[in-house]
Amino acid sequence: MENVFDVFEDRGFVEQVSDEKAVRKLLQGSTTCYIGFDPTASSLHVGSLVPIMSLAHMQRAGHRPIAVVGGGTTLVGDPSGKTEMRRIMSREEIDRNARSMQAQLSRFIDFSQGKAFMVNNADWLVDLKYIDFLREIGRHFSVNRMLAAESYKARLETGLSFIEFNYMLLQAYDFWYLFKNCDCRIQMGGNDQWGNILAGVDLIRRLEGDAAYALTFPLITTSSGIKMGKTHKGAVWLDAELTSPYEYYQYWINQDDRDVMRFLAFFTFLPMDEVRRLGSLAGGEIRIAKEALAYEATRLCHGQQEADRARAAAQQLFGEEPAEDAGGVPTYSIPASQLAAGMPAYLLFEASGLCKTRAEARRLISQGGGYANGRRIEAHDETIGVNDLKNNAILLRVGKKRYLRVIPA
Repeated sequence: MENVFDVFEDRGFVEQVSDEKAVRKLLQGSTTCYIGFDPTASSLHVGSLVPIMSLAHMQRAGHRPIAVVGGGTTLVGDPSGKTEMRRIMSREEIDRNARSMQAQLSRFIDFSQGKAFMVNNADWLVDLKYIDFLREIGRHFSVNRMLAAESYKARLETGLSFIEFNYMLLQAYDFWYLFKNCDCRIQMGGNDQWGNILAGVDLIRRLEGDAAYALTFPLITTSSGIKMGKTHKGAVWLDAELTSPYEYYQYWINQDDRDVMRFLAFFTFLPMDEVRRLGSLAGGEIRIAKEALAYEATRLCHGQQEADRARAAAQQLFGEEPAEDAGGVPTYSIPASQLAAGMPAYLLFEASGLCKTRAEARRLISQGGGYANGRRIEAHDETIGVNDLKNNAILLRVGKKRYLRVIPA
C-alpha cells in the first residue's frame, strides 16, 4: 500500500515535519494520529478542511485518527495567529458547539467500530490540579523558548494574557495524554501550530524517553491573497443551516482559475492523475475542472443528493436561458400582502440579504448590477411586485453569479 506521507507530499499537504525519515517509517505500518479542533463556533468552516481531509487520508491508509475537540483549551484560548485575546466562552456553549462539530466531522471520517475517535480534552484538562501541573509539566518548559515561538512573538506587542500563555503547555499535555492512553505518535495541524506541536514532542521525550512526531500543513490562501473560506458574506460554513449546499457549491465553482488544480488536490479524493488532467484544462474548458471541484467538495460535505441538486440548480441558472424554478437556490420568503403592495427594489435587495445595507443596494442597482428574472433593474426605487412573479417566484441576481429566489409566503 502507498505510504500516506507520499500522498500528502503529492497533494501539497506537507509544510513541515519533525523527522521525515522516522515519520515515513512509522507510516509504513499502522499508527494513531491526532488533530485538535477548537469549538469556538457552532460550525466548522472551509478553513478547517485541510486538517479534516488529512485525517480522512490517514484513515483511508489504514491509520487511526483522533479528532480532539478542544473543550478545555478553548476555555483558555489559542493565541496562535490572533491579534487579540479571544472571548472567554462558557462550558455549556463549548459543549454545544462540540456536539455540532462531531456531526460535521462524521461526514468525512468513519467513527464506527473504533476506526476513529473523537475526544474532548476538557475530560482531562478541567480537573487538573494547578500546582501539581506546574511541578510535573511546567518545569519542562523554558519561558525563553516559549517567547521565541511565533504564536507568542506576534502577540507581545499587542499584549499576551497570562491565561493564553498557558495554551502551549496544555496542548503539549494533550499530546502526552494521548500518547500515554492511545499510543498516539503523530500530531498534525496548521503551520501556525508548529511550535505548540513541537512542545508536545519534547514533553513526551522528557517524560517518557520516547519519540513522537509533528507534521504541519500550509495555511491556505487563494491566489488573490484572500484567506481560505472567506467571502463577501463572511465564513463559508460546513453546516447547511449557515451555508446552504447551493452556496457551498457556488463558493467552489467560483474559485480563481489558478487555484483549481491545487484545490482539487486538497479538497477532493480524486486520483492525482485526474487532478492533473483537470488542472491542465485551459480557456473555456477550465469550467469542467471547476464543476468537478464544486461537485466533489459539496458531495463530501453534504452528500450526493445535495451535490446533485446544487449542480442541477447551477446548470439551470447559468445555462443559456436561466430558469426561475431552479431547485436548491437560496430562497427568501416575503409576505404575500407585502409583495402585492409592491416593494422598492433596493429595499427588497437589502431585506433579502443580497446587499448588507440600503446604501449598498441603491449603489448596486444604480450602477446596473441588479436583475429581476434576467432583466436589469433600471432604477433603485423601481417597484418589484406580483407582476414580476414567474412560476410563483422572482429570481433576483447580483452581478453575474449571485442568485436568490423570492417567493410569496
